[in-house]
Amino acid sequence: MTDLLDVYEDMRLATVGNSGKARNAALRAGADVETEATSLVGYRSAGYLLIIGGESAARAAAEALGGSVHKTLLVTDAPDGAGAIDDALVVLRGSLAGLEGHLGKFVARMQTPNGQALNLSELNGTAHPYFDLVLDLQDTPAMSAEVPPFGYYAPAGNEARLQRALAEIPEMTGEFEKPRFFNYNPDICAHGDSGLTGCTRCLDACPTGAITSLGDLVDVDPYLCQGGGSCAAACPTGAMIYAYPGPRDQLARIRAMLAAYRQAGGETPVLLFHDEEQGAELLREAAADLPEHVLPVRVAEIGAVGMDIWLAGMAYGAAGVVLLDTPAVAASVRRELESQISYTRPLMQGMGLEPLRLQLLPAGQGGAAEWFVTQTAYAPIGNPAAFETFNEKRSTLRLAIDHLHQQAEAPAAEMAMPVGAPFGQVLVNGDACTLCMSCPQVCPTRALTDAGDKPQLNFTEDLCVQCGLCQTACPEDAITLQPRYLFDAEQRRRPRVLNEEEPFHCISCGKAFATASVIGRMTEKLQGHHMFQSEDSLRRLKMCGDCRVTDMFADDLKGGSVPKVYGMESK
Repeated sequence: MTDLLDVYEDMRLATVGNSGKARNAALRAGADVETEATSLVGYRSAGYLLIIGGESAARAAAEALGGSVHKTLLVTDAPDGAGAIDDALVVLRGSLAGLEGHLGKFVARMQTPNGQALNLSELNGTAHPYFDLVLDLQDTPAMSAEVPPFGYYAPAGNEARLQRALAEIPEMTGEFEKPRFFNYNPDICAHGDSGLTGCTRCLDACPTGAITSLGDLVDVDPYLCQGGGSCAAACPTGAMIYAYPGPRDQLARIRAMLAAYRQAGGETPVLLFHDEEQGAELLREAAADLPEHVLPVRVAEIGAVGMDIWLAGMAYGAAGVVLLDTPAVAASVRRELESQISYTRPLMQGMGLEPLRLQLLPAGQGGAAEWFVTQTAYAPIGNPAAFETFNEKRSTLRLAIDHLHQQAEAPAAEMAMPVGAPFGQVLVNGDACTLCMSCPQVCPTRALTDAGDKPQLNFTEDLCVQCGLCQTACPEDAITLQPRYLFDAEQRRRPRVLNEEEPFHCISCGKAFATASVIGRMTEKLQGHHMFQSEDSLRRLKMCGDCRVTDMFADDLKGGSVPKVYGMESK
């Protein structure tokens, strides 16, 4: 991590007082922490470019690019026509029917007059199966992702952006690599179950469209993912974690920095998270004015750190946490950061920590000294934690919250949380619930469980992520969610009974097989059905499955007939 240390030394951060010298010690300690490398994602581009737009603009762009790339034009403002090769330039005329892909593998389709969608790479006179690059000159870009894929340029009438694209496109030929920014554990994903949809937080937060639903699980396209990190911050279970670096390595670095800062005599440390590009540049500009107690922490994207990192940082001894926002942060990532802050601040309040210890700071708001004026009033907790973490988000949160709560002078017993927070309880209407056990069958974290043969629904609040699958699965609309945080760890982890009944016993053999409410509902709903008009048919509803079949056969045998079985003929 020597390069990381060099970055901050080049910034010429102030080192006049004790806190400045302590900051240097903290930065060196952070640089010494080794982090686990993530795998890489590779792209290969041979320079096959598709230009989409009106003929005049498309030809002008092609001329500006010269012979640096192999160009195909899709002219959208002329009558449909066959492809043509004009001065070594492939020109196709028609409307775009679809565009998908990424650097090195774009697939574009053209709409024909007869309604067909033809693959353009099969019409451009080459054997190359894909387009490597796309320059989209349409006023409304064909690809709508907030952060477009690598290799796609859509200036949308902005001349400066067009010139940047024309300058960059010739350089986008060859082999490229980027980190694989995420790891996904489908075993603890709360997205869905049995065809029902629960948590969609990662899909809603992703600015690139890299995450798609597969029904019960999600899929992440590593070629579309650009490391915004909001999916990991939003994920309530930790099924999606950031891997550049992972939370364990990130927290090990923060723990080492804060310990070294204290040991060197520093006081009231504030963690400043900034991204490695625009955030680092803004920090460089303000370095001379940055208060000495502020410890910069470089991350790939500020959206990649969430409440587990922030609260653990405070548990390790940080007086506050500031997230440096920049214009480069995608709007969806910023929204998710604001949501995570809205979930974290009530927790802080319940632990006796002022909510403004956590701030999302828009870049350019005043001078650097003004950025942190509110932070200097806060002291860190008296007994910093030393726990280690293992890339398990919920475990990290429990450790951090429990430690901070223990240090509070007047801690709350519980705190109400905003809707959407990943903590809370499940409330069951006992009059409506029939103990059908649909809810524990879909619960992804086993917060809801049955009791085997006993008609009893149990709930462990510590495991609940408020995904809503139980609410969706309930056929009686008997379930509601109540976001809150219960600080008593023992009470939070103790299973409690939400609803129970005495079992209903088969009227024939005496075996328990349902509850009285289930039998009552079935009888009430089916007594008007034409197949349940007889006394015997209603009576069978009160029998277990085996006795019900036996009783039906007995009636048929009394009548001298043998019931017809599917696939066989009675003889």
